[in-house]
Amino acid sequence: MKSLKNSKTRKIIVYVFLALASFIMLIPFIWMLSASIKATQEVFSVPFRLIPTTPRWINFKEIWTEIPLLTFIGNTTFLTIVVTILQLLTSSFAAYAFAKLDFKYRNKLFLMYIATIAMPWQVYMVPQFIMMRAMGLNNKLTAIICLQAFSAFGVFMMKQFYTGIPNDLCEAARIDGMSEYRIWWKIMLPLSKPALSTLTIFTFVNTWNDYLGPLIYLKSESKKTVQLGLKMFIGQFSAEYGLIMAGSVITLIPVVVVFLLLQKNFVEGVAATGIKG
Repeated sequence: MKSLKNSKTRKIIVYVFLALASFIMLIPFIWMLSASIKATQEVFSVPFRLIPTTPRWINFKEIWTEIPLLTFIGNTTFLTIVVTILQLLTSSFAAYAFAKLDFKYRNKLFLMYIATIAMPWQVYMVPQFIMMRAMGLNNKLTAIICLQAFSAFGVFMMKQFYTGIPNDLCEAARIDGMSEYRIWWKIMLPLSKPALSTLTIFTFVNTWNDYLGPLIYLKSESKKTVQLGLKMFIGQFSAEYGLIMAGSVITLIPVVVVFLLLQKNFVEGVAATGIKG
């Protein structure tokens, strides 16, 4: 009986701690939402008011006219969708080879490829830039697409999931005369929806929020992404905090929508890929 009470007490303490930690993490987002419907002079007013007396909803309209936000969102959407699709294809295809095919130096090649995860991008971004410039891809979205179409993390995560799929399925398919391409397309991909959903969320969020990559390669205003657009807006109108927060809220919506649509498979994918060796 005493041990049961101690167990309940520990659970209550853990839940209270998690609830407190979650609230602390949400404070910046709550402040952003509150500031997005305030006038500039109200953003830092004391005492703090979560909802202003007269909400300034016009901030969400003015942000579209102050900067070409629609162009920036269009560029970011195109870039994010293309990169996400390419990473899903390349990561799942390479992971299938490493997990289900037996070829010479397979484990060594996988180890060398995965080791690149530990290398910061800042180490090799200059050689990459020189290479892209030599190929004539400077100031083009194609440069970022080429660089982000492959992901060592994605290959690692998908391989972890494929390892848990019985090899008997592949062997049976080979006996039936299916090629490796058809096995990957007809069997492995349908079974890996949780892992693909997880990789989709990670890739979508990272690409949508990427700032340094577009900053290096994209120079003209018509090619810039939404993150560069917000930075440009902050540089030009640094005092208009209400408009800046309104723009931040707008750019956050696609990320939230994608996560909500895939959150069920996301939890399953994390659990499935995390418990494998």
